[in-house]
Amino acid sequence: MKFRSRLAALGCALLLAFQGVVPAAASVRIKDIAGLQGVRDNQLVGYGLVIGLAGTGDSIRNSPFTGQAMQSMLDRLGVNVRNQALRTRNVAAVIVTADLPPFAGRGSRIDVSVASMGDATSLLGGTLVVTQLLGTDGQTYALAQGRLNVSGFDVRGEAERVSSGVATAARIPGGAMVERQLPDPLSNLHVLSLELRNPDFATAERAAAVINAFARQRYNSTVAYALDHRTISLTRPVSVSTSRFIADIERLELEPDSPARVVVDERTGTVVIGRDVKISTVAVTHGNLTVRVTEAPQVSQPEPFSNGETVVVPRTQVEATQGNGRLAIINGANLHTLVRGLNQIGLKPAGIIAILQAIKTAGALQADLVVQ
Repeated sequence: MKFRSRLAALGCALLLAFQGVVPAAASVRIKDIAGLQGVRDNQLVGYGLVIGLAGTGDSIRNSPFTGQAMQSMLDRLGVNVRNQALRTRNVAAVIVTADLPPFAGRGSRIDVSVASMGDATSLLGGTLVVTQLLGTDGQTYALAQGRLNVSGFDVRGEAERVSSGVATAARIPGGAMVERQLPDPLSNLHVLSLELRNPDFATAERAAAVINAFARQRYNSTVAYALDHRTISLTRPVSVSTSRFIADIERLELEPDSPARVVVDERTGTVVIGRDVKISTVAVTHGNLTVRVTEAPQVSQPEPFSNGETVVVPRTQVEATQGNGRLAIINGANLHTLVRGLNQIGLKPAGIIAILQAIKTAGALQADLVVQ
């Protein structure tokens, strides 16, 4: 019986596909389309030194800030080099960046990115010295240190150079330790706000309706209200904690709405058509004109013992070919019908892009056309 039911379901799905019916969009969790307002990553930045390079670091003459940083570091370590000229090429000045996630406690590890800011040719084999990572308020939130992981390389010789990837940028997984904890944004909040990653009025109203249906059943109250196309206000019940309330809300599922949009990338020939894109009835034909110009110069030599000169006589052959353009009627009642109509013409991506732009100009494309 189970085999027969699965076979019947498969046959029904194939029948709908042949009839041109597009399946409904799948439901998604609220946590995948929205985030809690105020709960976000914070950017950290710092200036440091990478040591241990095999002669591929900064030159002190072209990067004076590297020499100043080396002198300051050695002074803190009790080494006085103020009156000496530094000529080492094993050190490079770098900018260190990291994202501090919310609720990161003291002692937790975060990844850091390192990029050279001088004339160093490679950071391969280098080690980052302790670097303070600062926030926008000027406070130190983490300390970074460790061996660099460089994905590229750059090898040079007198007559040849071989490089792959970027050798002046690297990462240190878990290379920074959090020293200062961010304030908890949820500790004293009673009214919370969800922000949609793709703002849409219909999606905001659907999300509020789904949340309220769940809240009436669980808490016997209405807790959600859509403020605009991006923000949904949530009122936390007193009997439940903030983390438990958000966890219950994020597990709810709904079908998000999206505007009818066609995205075209002319460089790569990529065309992405939204599910709700429709085209009014139009007749389309497309034919390519190919012009080929071939240069075949010939050398003309004079007769023996004559006073003539050898000259090059140009020979140009021009050939024009125009492809057969078939006239097709496109009536995009849904996405499946639209794609099937475009495929009937037998076009390449460049031709489809040209046709979509022409249909938009004619006013028959009922969607936004975004050309990248």
